[in-house]
Amino acid sequence: MEPKPVDWQQVHAVIDKYRGRKWGLIPLLQEVQDAVGYIPPASIEPIARAMNMFSTQVQGVITFYAGFSLKPKGRYVLRVCRGTACHVKGSRSILRMMKKELSLEEGETSPDYQFTLETVACLGACFLAPTLMVNKNYYGKLTPPKVTSILDQYRKPKPAETTASGGAAGEEER
Repeated sequence: MEPKPVDWQQVHAVIDKYRGRKWGLIPLLQEVQDAVGYIPPASIEPIARAMNMFSTQVQGVITFYAGFSLKPKGRYVLRVCRGTACHVKGSRSILRMMKKELSLEEGETSPDYQFTLETVACLGACFLAPTLMVNKNYYGKLTPPKVTSILDQYRKPKPAETTASGGAAGEEER
């Protein structure tokens, strides 16, 4: 399976929205990534031209911020917190279990583009340690059974996404 194709018309509409406004580089990059799922490397040059910047400056911003990606990610991006509170409460064993269940290493995306597994320095939810974020949803006070249950939620297609034959329908964003 391949990542969804880039809608270049949509990317150029976002670029045009911020054209000539250097202050708008980060919001522009965020909008492109929200629309496409990542920042296509081929978009760097047109972004740089529109912002009156060098492409190396745009690339530098993209690579500086961990929230930006130049590679397609899975439908579900799983972020495991490795902060102190989460570490003390067992995030290392949670991560190890997730790697085994998903057959992924940190930073990898599954071949079907269903999951991307990442670690982050802190999710800012220390009171929920150990913590996992799936796209924009937080899950805390994790245990191995709870992680299995969470992963199962994202493995199964929702009822509206199944066909009459019971197979998964389109790969729409949730």
